[in-house]
Amino acid sequence: MAAAHHPEESARAAAHGACRALGGSFAAVSVWERQLGRLRVLVNVGDLAEGEQEYPDDESYPVHEFPEIVGFLHERWAGGGEPEAWVETADGPHEEGSYCHQRVAALRRRGRGSCVVAPIVLHGRAWGELYVARPRGAPVFARDDADFATVLAAVAAAGIAQTERLAEARRLAFTDALTGLANRRAVDMRLDEALERHRAEGTVVSLMICDLNGLKRVNDTQGHAAGDRLLERFGSVLSLCGAILPGALAARLGGDEFCLLAVGPPAGDVERVASELCRRAGALDLGEGVAVGVASTGDPVGEVRSARRLFRLADAAQYRAKEARSRGPVVAGRDGGEDDPVVRMADAPDRGPVAPHGERRRFRR
Repeated sequence: MAAAHHPEESARAAAHGACRALGGSFAAVSVWERQLGRLRVLVNVGDLAEGEQEYPDDESYPVHEFPEIVGFLHERWAGGGEPEAWVETADGPHEEGSYCHQRVAALRRRGRGSCVVAPIVLHGRAWGELYVARPRGAPVFARDDADFATVLAAVAAAGIAQTERLAEARRLAFTDALTGLANRRAVDMRLDEALERHRAEGTVVSLMICDLNGLKRVNDTQGHAAGDRLLERFGSVLSLCGAILPGALAARLGGDEFCLLAVGPPAGDVERVASELCRRAGALDLGEGVAVGVASTGDPVGEVRSARRLFRLADAAQYRAKEARSRGPVVAGRDGGEDDPVVRMADAPDRGPVAPHGERRRFRR
């Protein structure tokens, strides 16, 4: 079956492939959500009945309505059996309240004559099920079809496993291991996309750079484990404040430096969140607060054509906040627009780590 990059794509490819291979008119892939005790449909393909959606918002079925799953897992399979598929028909035997009644009733209601159901087993555990149906009037599925469906479910499981591994690799590639926030790579990608929207549509893009105060003192006096706790706690505070801004990305850039990227909210909203962040960070029992600099295309900072300039503006504002030991954020452009000392500092040519007015940070390139 075709390779996919997301679980939904992998499930869709598996459903389409099984539907064609088994001569079905409809197929679905569902995942077993153990903690919720339900089967949730990921994708439906083929001839959809009334009310069915290709990617359902919330089509799910309580597992207690499907005792064959529990019986299969806790009895036959646990006793050394294999994950074999089975066949149900619209004209098959059923009793009120039984599993057969539920499945047969669904077949009849949707105009289908038979179905084959195959457990999808991943890493030795039941992951979900592959379901393929034929319409009334078509030949019903036979034992050979069920055997083939068992093989197809194993192929689907391999594809889903690969997709999950790739998804986990992507997650790790864009996640800071200590705090669970995004990392610099994720920020760079999101910022490039955001500035394209800014250039095309005028979307406001704001960047908040945060330098956590006191980390070195904590590391030196209480050990690096305490320093890590401080970083984790501030990361949680940043994430909490970032949630106030719809779609904001909270990230750790490295060391004691964090950022928040907001796309869409007005610059004033971002400044208010920055003030709240400073207040909450100052209340942490470790550390000495945070120096926060904000740069936004919604403020009078001049044209922002590149991610590099927005980073430099936010960097310069953060440097000014740290230098002044400010308890609140410093916002680029708020003190004179393009003549703001922060804007002039950001746009000045690099002169290395030391400039005539004293020590200054070397801005990112």
